[in-house]
Amino acid sequence: MHNNPNTAPSHTTPDHTAVRVALWRALHVQIDSPPHVLEDEVGLRLAAPEDNWRERPDMDPQSTSGFRASIVARARFIEDLVAEQLGDGVTQYVILGAGLDTFAQRRPEIASRMSVFEVDQPLTQKWKRQRLTDLGLGIPEWLRLVPVDFEAGGSWWEQLKASGFDASRPAVVASAGVTQYLTQEAIMATLRQVAELAPGSTLAMTFLLPLQLALPEKRPEVEAAEKGARASGTPFISFFKPEEMVGLAREAGFREARHVSSTELNRRYFADRTDGLFLPPGEEFLLATT
Repeated sequence: MHNNPNTAPSHTTPDHTAVRVALWRALHVQIDSPPHVLEDEVGLRLAAPEDNWRERPDMDPQSTSGFRASIVARARFIEDLVAEQLGDGVTQYVILGAGLDTFAQRRPEIASRMSVFEVDQPLTQKWKRQRLTDLGLGIPEWLRLVPVDFEAGGSWWEQLKASGFDASRPAVVASAGVTQYLTQEAIMATLRQVAELAPGSTLAMTFLLPLQLALPEKRPEVEAAEKGARASGTPFISFFKPEEMVGLAREAGFREARHVSSTELNRRYFADRTDGLFLPPGEEFLLATT
């Protein structure tokens, strides 16, 4: 449900999954009841969709409510984590597979006190750089767009260091909506790399539960998303039970690792809502520290 960093677009636009994420965030603000879990309409400006974008089948308010909840919850969880870590003196934030992430534009009071590194495909980064310029938002000195050609075997770690990342200082690393597109070997490579960061670093990584663990009433939505991803050439290939994901993180060398469940995120962000919006089990978080 996010842009897949292992699939390079054939033109200078972000792939459709990155755009869909941005539109779901905007839809949350436009149709769900306040208080909003995340207020993001900058992504809508970046994506600049057709005027009738809300009539798209994948923007249907009812059938996509679970995805919308997941998208805003994961972004809010990561941003709360980044703010908390900044309070503890962590001033580097790395977003793997950044897509149309708008943290830097929406939360400059936090982001400007850090070095924010957005890692993504070269064409996506080129497109985003141009869009930020066109919209008059600009690219401040503390925001680094880090292009990495994954398909050519590019190393995000080497490019990150070349962009000014200080490996001797701790960082927050976020990877949202990416693991389902990667092999377990590729996920382990990322886990091992992040586990070698300076002590006090934190990884927040989403993963998909096996389909049989989804709520029965939400299963058709998940199956439709899986089918759509496969049809667009970016199939979901990796699913994990929480204990499996935590086990991989420990095996990779993290000091601590835990599962942050959809139940926990519901308690935090969706309690006492009047519109019934909630986060179904399906996309969960691994939270790991070095």
